Amino acid sequence: MTKRTIKREDALAYHSSGRKGKIEVIPSKSVSTQYELSLAYSPGVAEPCKDIAENEELVYEYTAKGNLVAVISNGTAVLGLGNIGAAAGKPVFEGKGVLFKKFADIDVFDIEISTQDPDEFINTVVNLEPTFGGINLEDIKAPECFYIEQELQKRMQIPIMHDDQHGTAIISGAALLNALDIQQKKIEEVIVAVSGAGASAIACCRMYEKLGVKKEHIFLCDRKGLIYPGRDADMTETKAEFANGTGPADLADIMKKADVFLGLSSAGLVSKEMIASMPANPIVFALANPDPEISYEDASSVRTDIIMATGRSDYPNQVNNVLGFPFIFRGALDVRAKAINDEMKIAAVYALAELAKEPVPEAVVRAYGGDPIIYGKEYIIPKPLDNRVLLYVAPAVAKAGIESGVSRIAELDIDQYRIQLESQQTNVRRFIGGIISGLQKAKKKQRIVFTEGDDVKVMRAAEIIVQLGIAEPILIGETAKIQSLVDEYQIDLSGIECIDIQNLTHLDEFAELLTAKRQRKGMTKNQASRIVRRRIEYAAMMLETGKADGMISGIKLNYGDTIKPVIEIIGTNPRFSRVAGIQAFISKKGDTIFFADATINISPNAEELADIAIMTAEAVKRLDMEPRVAMLSFSDFGSSNDPSAIKMREAARLAKARNPELIIDGEMQGDTAVSDEKTEDHFPFSAIQGDANVLVFPDLNAANICYKLMSKLSNSEVVGPILVGMNKPVHILDRSANINDVVSMAAICADEALAKVRGK
Repeated sequence: MTKRTIKREDALAYHSSGRKGKIEVIPSKSVSTQYELSLAYSPGVAEPCKDIAENEELVYEYTAKGNLVAVISNGTAVLGLGNIGAAAGKPVFEGKGVLFKKFADIDVFDIEISTQDPDEFINTVVNLEPTFGGINLEDIKAPECFYIEQELQKRMQIPIMHDDQHGTAIISGAALLNALDIQQKKIEEVIVAVSGAGASAIACCRMYEKLGVKKEHIFLCDRKGLIYPGRDADMTETKAEFANGTGPADLADIMKKADVFLGLSSAGLVSKEMIASMPANPIVFALANPDPEISYEDASSVRTDIIMATGRSDYPNQVNNVLGFPFIFRGALDVRAKAINDEMKIAAVYALAELAKEPVPEAVVRAYGGDPIIYGKEYIIPKPLDNRVLLYVAPAVAKAGIESGVSRIAELDIDQYRIQLESQQTNVRRFIGGIISGLQKAKKKQRIVFTEGDDVKVMRAAEIIVQLGIAEPILIGETAKIQSLVDEYQIDLSGIECIDIQNLTHLDEFAELLTAKRQRKGMTKNQASRIVRRRIEYAAMMLETGKADGMISGIKLNYGDTIKPVIEIIGTNPRFSRVAGIQAFISKKGDTIFFADATINISPNAEELADIAIMTAEAVKRLDMEPRVAMLSFSDFGSSNDPSAIKMREAARLAKARNPELIIDGEMQGDTAVSDEKTEDHFPFSAIQGDANVLVFPDLNAANICYKLMSKLSNSEVVGPILVGMNKPVHILDRSANINDVVSMAAICADEALAKVRGK
């Protein structure tokens, strides 16, 4: 991966264009009416104030405190810029707030305190405690940073963490555990050479000791050499904590015996010769920024047995603090912790280490160039863009906070908490999460057959489906290809049935049945015998004969090429004249609207549109939502007698006549369907008062164009196409579907199959 050079003019333009800076405050409640304004401020605001005055813990219930972190600094040690002052550091601290929001949905105020007096700084921060749920100390020079953090932790009852100290310690600690695992070294036996004695280095030494490195095996060097007992020059209390050895020595001397090198100092301090002198299977963490103590190329050129990490994204194993602080604070805030203690930090270390051993999602692989990412020498810690870090670290931290007694919340269902976090990450997960929860509780898992079982995306999805307890996947494919992909991508298909397309069973049974179904449509027994050997037809016959409960196909084929043979074998629901494809749009707020039909029917008539409306409504109801159907047109309730408007009006009438309980109306314009102000003012008689969640379009042109535009121009996420109207659960994937799409569609398919079992 090539490192892109940052141009000065680009950086300045980025920060100054439009609204200045990088952050803003957005209300989380509606204030669109006078009544809402009165609730937000006077007089309504007095009610929560009175309750909080009686019970201060209610501040977490009625205010943003529980999701608000302060990034606080005096600007005395800003990145690589040094003591540039509070104001000059503000762009950095705003940036930190952006990372909190992006990775963990935590709101941040950056607070710049213009003092270098530690006690004045401490008193200022202590007085801010009513405002914030947590404090992230940032870019404060050593040794004052140690004193400041310790005093604040003593005096405050909210989480306090100096990220410059503990972030690197936590991330590199996880990297150390996995590097030792791969290099087959025991943590209690390794010798660690450390270059640098600042806040990060001291925190790393303390963390490594807590993880199992013996204190007498840690050798700390600063610019004057080894810190040993009795040294007088340039000593501090924190340096003395790790004084070791018998006398003066330099870094080169120490590295000859060191299994692990940790660099938190300056570029170029380590030579090739120093790396070459280390014992077998060395571990090198060269974390100086922007350039490491030795380059990745130089270190690798002299040691092929090395595991190396740096702070840079253009080399393997980036130790990046963004893997830590957002998720640690997320877990701490969600249990209303009074502190971030050692137990919580260590829990984060082990969570990160464990995640690195799991298969890496396709989206993460793509984000880092597309080459396989597999646990090993070049992948010992998760990638910063892996959204699973939140799901591993935050629950681990929250659990440790409860168990160690620093949380205000006594109990937390960790599995449900993880689902909640996942739903916050993605609108689709919010939509699918409830379905998955129901499937996990089912006594018997539904069997879902995948026709492209030797596609790596389908295989990875199958692994996730089993892990989540969604269904029992059945994969149809070439056995040799499946095994090759299992080996290449380290996919775990344990317990998953794989059907070899070259060695199929039940062929005579399937051919007999297909002949019986299609003999009056020109099919002979010989033709049927050939056809049932095809993947789609074979899977459809499995479904038809009860050897599977649902079917997923289409990731490598055109939609039409997939659906035709499925309809011929499975057939449509006898209550309807056709099938349809619907798309679910899920907004950031979690609202879901279904578009029908955006996939199949080119120019449906009124009766066919009534079918589409009822089929879609039934699917929505099965997803535990009350369908409210709007039949869309350019006309509002008879304002035009164009044939297209009449068609939609008639479709609404027919659907209502067939299903009197259905909430449906039309014809109506698009904004009428979703705007309560318009319906209240002009169409108070309508059954839809701006609250439609099913939009039925007059034809495929309108539906597909609108769906495609919405998917690109809105902030909504899309699930679909969801196939409705089939006699049994079948769903056809879009060819651009990713692993998450496959998992989501499998959940919908399994849910539909389970509903059939239960007679719904």
